[in-house]
Amino acid sequence: MDMKNITGAITALVTPFDAQGNVDFEALEHFVDFQIEQGIDGILALGTTGESSTMTDEEDIEVVKTILARAQGRVPVIGGAGSNSSAESLRKAEALEKAGVDGLLLITPYYNKSNEEGIYQHFSYVLDRVDVPCILYNIPGRTGCSISERNVQRLAAHPNAWGIKEASGDIAYATRVARYLSDDFTMWSGNDDMIVPLLSLGASGVISVWSNLDPKMVHDLVAAWHRGEISLARELQLQYLDLVHALFCEVNPIPVKAALARMGLMEENYRLPLWKMTEEHAEVLENAMRKAGLLDA
Repeated sequence: MDMKNITGAITALVTPFDAQGNVDFEALEHFVDFQIEQGIDGILALGTTGESSTMTDEEDIEVVKTILARAQGRVPVIGGAGSNSSAESLRKAEALEKAGVDGLLLITPYYNKSNEEGIYQHFSYVLDRVDVPCILYNIPGRTGCSISERNVQRLAAHPNAWGIKEASGDIAYATRVARYLSDDFTMWSGNDDMIVPLLSLGASGVISVWSNLDPKMVHDLVAAWHRGEISLARELQLQYLDLVHALFCEVNPIPVKAALARMGLMEENYRLPLWKMTEEHAEVLENAMRKAGLLDA
């Protein structure tokens, strides 16, 4: 699949678990159908939202294969291959490439907090050795380090670097790195409350948590922008801010999984150390879902 021309909303997909903590593959298949039928433009598996840090290598591959088989080429499927070890990130990337993903997501090397050149070498090490498009993932709030503007400029020139998922929440940083966007290097908002601001800087779309619940709405927001309906895109961004904020009232993916359970799309099961949200936050989430029309009033 030609990833270079993809725009729109890509869902950072949750991974359903059953009551015993096993991957619920039946629920996963139904959830992929739900996403595609509601008009999502792509699926990202094995990201933070997918609880990939608690999954085994065997589960990673089986989840990706299940998604690919269910999607049947209707939308691109991207696999998360992040690690704080460059060698481990490459190993994951090669396994996912062999499984048939259309692209890879590569995160900054968390915990190690390397220097600028080390981060550049970390990404280059994988980019040099795979043959599918890769998105760099900048989320310093999770990893403790950022991709410097200089490194974005250098990495944007790599033929396998397809783009950057920008989730720093820093609009000034996003503005600086937007200078390096091109037909071959794209930007994707990693924050659901900043979709329109990043689109205004040239982003192609969003890699979204929100779209787990409402893929059609997030797709429609980005599509409106690309059609030139700026006022509509802005209106949708602002209209759903309460829901977006509720989805992050506790650490992701706790609220989004709780929301999906309330919609009947899967069971509310996590893997430790994640745990169910507090009653207070659950009420905030449910009220926001009602306001958004996702639960009966």
